[in-house]
Parts: sequence; structure tokens; C-alpha cells
Amino acid sequence: MASIKDVAAVAGVSVATVSRVLNAHPSVSADARARVLAAVESLGYRPNAVARSLRTDQTHTLGLVISDVLNPYFTELARSVEEEARALGYSVIIGNADERPDLQDHHVRNLLDRRIDGLLVSPTDGGSPLMLDAARAGTPMVFVDRWIPGVDVPVVRADGRAAVQDLVAHLHALGHRRVAIIAGPAATTTGSERVEAFRAALAAYGLLLPDVYIGQGDFQAASGRRVTEGFLDLPEPPDAVFAADNLMALGALDAVRARGLRVPDDIALAAFDDIPWFVHTDPPVTAIAQPTGELGRAAVRALVDRIEGRPAASVTLAARLVVRRSCGEAPEPARVIPTPSLPPVQRSTT
Repeated sequence: MASIKDVAAVAGVSVATVSRVLNAHPSVSADARARVLAAVESLGYRPNAVARSLRTDQTHTLGLVISDVLNPYFTELARSVEEEARALGYSVIIGNADERPDLQDHHVRNLLDRRIDGLLVSPTDGGSPLMLDAARAGTPMVFVDRWIPGVDVPVVRADGRAAVQDLVAHLHALGHRRVAIIAGPAATTTGSERVEAFRAALAAYGLLLPDVYIGQGDFQAASGRRVTEGFLDLPEPPDAVFAADNLMALGALDAVRARGLRVPDDIALAAFDDIPWFVHTDPPVTAIAQPTGELGRAAVRALVDRIEGRPAASVTLAARLVVRRSCGEAPEPARVIPTPSLPPVQRSTT
């Protein structure tokens, strides 16, 4: 493997000149720069990123801690983060928290020890002292999808309230009146926000959300099945269930089928977080879709702005309702109910 000394020898310059060319230093003549770049190309030289980071105090590496890598929503989010980071000259190290606060903090600690330039996190709960300390210490950080109240860093997320209102209006128009929700963890911002948005949307139609129609899940399939089984055992089961994420919706679908019942003939089902699988289920699932790819790209851009000393802003995008056939709709192609665009920038954070 070629070394920087080999490049200097072939180019006929000093090692210091090669270093200046590789670091885009302006005090190098055009002729010397051309000879160094030609030598780099001919030798196939690749700079040692670790050694360079020690000199520049930058690794050009981002950390991403996601809540659950098995959730297709977060898989797509991670892919868009990696693609945007690569386009901006950064690599990404990913940690999977598996919806566990202790594992989340383990990954955050390891990433900080690796001297990453910045951190993207979708928090598993709202009480991590480690992330609060990291933010106070000036670590460039951006929250994506979820956030921790009181931690003053940019937040990139989708606002699903209007889409939830559209869903409730849709369910009401189809005649559903006993509507339940499989909620995510109350300790997460998305878990509590979706319940409150659902409750408010039902109230607009004079419908209540009794406690027996609120099932506590954990954003994973097993909890969706367990909660749905509880709903089906009630003296007056709901006629529609809204799962606050896609994996819990799949668990709910399993529970209904295990009882010999059918969606939507016996009970309607809708989900938050649309995924490609939903068009292949029987019936295809009506769902609220988030602009996942754009969320990931916007989060990376905000983080790189912070790393490179530019002002960074929180970004809020709109989710939308995708109507299929799991709530008793007439057979027809899926249609998207447009949601008015939200202002892309909610607040500035430097």
C-alpha cells in the first residue's frame, strides 16, 4: 500500500506539500498540486482517515442511533441518512437501540468515544441524562422523528396531527363509532403525541376515547397482538383499531386472524407509518405515511450545518393519509388524501 512518502517521491515534492494538497490548503502552486494529484492517482494512495482526524480534529463520520432497525420505517430512515451523508462527504456508524433506553445510551457513549463529528438520534425515551450532557457540552446533535423536550437541539420530524384528523374523518364517514388505539410508549414524544391527536380528532365528532379503548404498546408487533386480543375480549369490542405504528398494526392483524375474524368485515384496522408491505396484505392497510426519505436527508443537512459552523433549524414536514381497504372502503386503487404543507422551518437553533 502506497504511503504519503511514496506520493511525495513520485511527485517530486515534500511530504508537507502532499499534506497541504490533500487538505485543500491554498498555499500550493498549481503545478505542484497537479503533480501530487497525478501521483495519488497513479499510486492508488488513500489517506489514513484516522491519522488525518488527529490532525484536523474531524473524522467526517456521523453517528446514527435508531429506535429499532427491524422497523421498516427506521430502516428506510437509516438508508436516506447514509445516502445524504455520503453525498456530503461523511460516513455513518449506526447503532440499534431496539427500543431500549439502556442500549440507546450504550450506543451514544460508544459513538462519542469514537470521536464522531455529530450525532443523529431518534430517542427511545425522554429522560436520557447522557444526551442532555452531550448537548450541553456542545456535541453537534439533531433529533430525528422523536425528540427529548428541554434539550435545545434541532428536531427533524413529521407532524401527523392533520393526517390523524383525516383518518378519524374517514373512519367516521365509514360508520365507525367505537374506535380504539394501540398506543406507543408514553415516554416517547411520538407515543404521547399520537394518542392526544387521536383523542382530539375523535372529540371533534363527539366521540370519546375511553380508557378501555387505549391499549399500551411498545412499537413492536407482539404488543400489537396482545393489545388487540384484549380489545377483542371486551364486552363491547371496538369496531375499528388505529395502531400507532406499523409493527403494532401487523401484530393486530395477526390477532384478528387468530380469532377467525376478518379485517375489515369484523373489525377495521388502520396504522401510523405506512410501509411497502401494506399493499400486499389482505386487505391492503389504510395508513398514515411519513416523508421518511426527506426526513433523513433533512436531518443530515441540519447536522452537517451544525458541524460546519452554520446555523441549523428544526424542520417539520407533513404526514398524509393513504386510503386502501382495511377500514371497509369500497374496492378501488389506493388514494392519498393531501395534507396542507407545513412551514419547513419551525425554529432556529445555533
